[in-house]
Amino acid sequence: MVNVRIFVTYKQSVFDPQGETIKDAIHSLGHDEVTAVKVGKFFDVTLDTNEDEVASAVKEIADQLLVNFNMETYTYQVMEEA
Repeated sequence: MVNVRIFVTYKQSVFDPQGETIKDAIHSLGHDEVTAVKVGKFFDVTLDTNEDEVASAVKEIADQLLVNFNMETYTYQVMEEA
């Protein structure tokens, strides 16, 4: 078994209103050094497979279910073997 974390975020070209709102709130706290905030989501998925098949399984899951490719992109990280 392999635990995978799939991160889904807006593409660079897509405006992130929630990220902008959070950045403005951080600035109101006096932290003007923050120049950008990007909001996303992640999915922890446990796969009953070996590490050789993880990439293709994650691609299929992301492509068909988790990611709206008009607005979003994804990355993933193998967390640990369960």
